[in-house]
Amino acid sequence: MLRGQDRTRRTFEVPTVILAIGIHGAWLALTTWHSALPFPLLFMAGGVIVAWHGSLQHETIHGHPTGIGWIDAAIGGVPFSLWLPYSIYRRTHIAHHATPNITYPLDDPESQYLQRASGLRYRLARVEGTLIGRLILGPPIRIGEFLLTQMRQALREPKATARDWTGHLFLVAVLLWWLHRVDLSIGAYLVAFVYPGTALTLLRSFAEHRADSDSRARAAIISRPGPFGLLFLHNNLHAVHHARPDLPWYRLPNFHRRHRQAFANAPHYATYGHIAARYWLKPHDALVHPGLDQTKAQA
Repeated sequence: MLRGQDRTRRTFEVPTVILAIGIHGAWLALTTWHSALPFPLLFMAGGVIVAWHGSLQHETIHGHPTGIGWIDAAIGGVPFSLWLPYSIYRRTHIAHHATPNITYPLDDPESQYLQRASGLRYRLARVEGTLIGRLILGPPIRIGEFLLTQMRQALREPKATARDWTGHLFLVAVLLWWLHRVDLSIGAYLVAFVYPGTALTLLRSFAEHRADSDSRARAAIISRPGPFGLLFLHNNLHAVHHARPDLPWYRLPNFHRRHRQAFANAPHYATYGHIAARYWLKPHDALVHPGLDQTKAQA
């Protein structure tokens, strides 16, 4: 119903441009003067910048701030996280939005559900099924799994994999040159920027989706996100984003207020603190998608 309402006419989005300048400038400043900060502060600030940049990348994938593909890609394409090529993120995320079967692992490339309760991936999923496991062990598990998948794909589709990684590795080389210039080691960057930034992104996605027979109940809403609202560019209103991916981040809260009843079926959480209290030591949901759970099917 909402997909046809209030469709925005794409214009030059000044708030997103200002945000992009601020994020890139903050990254340059933080890496330049990293030695002046105590490590705990660098760890927190580095994580925020990398996670915030990931939120910006998500905006550019949806055609913000200009609607001109190559400009938006240039704004979002710098790989501050090092490990995820922008072209792969863009392709899989567009496929995630395109499928009517969100959360179903055979159709949704961003599904966190598994196809079966066996194998190494299932054992790793059990390790990171709780929020504490997701934040502490999720980054190396997710990054390692992604890189392993890419190595396997390179054997099957070398040309396609090379297209994704050639430009990405060039940009990574530029970033590594800069880190060397400011005397920030790659090890310190991985620990103080990539690790906490990935962990914060995994916090955002932890309760973002839930498998449900009702398609309106598959994307969640966190009502009072606090500072995480700006960090995640209002993806705490994830059900709203799925209904209107054309809306820029700064218009999502007002749209939600005006159409609140339309999202009544979405899973609702009060704050990220409530999510932590509820799922710190227990999984958010079953690890195997209920549509593929053979145990339930035989019961």
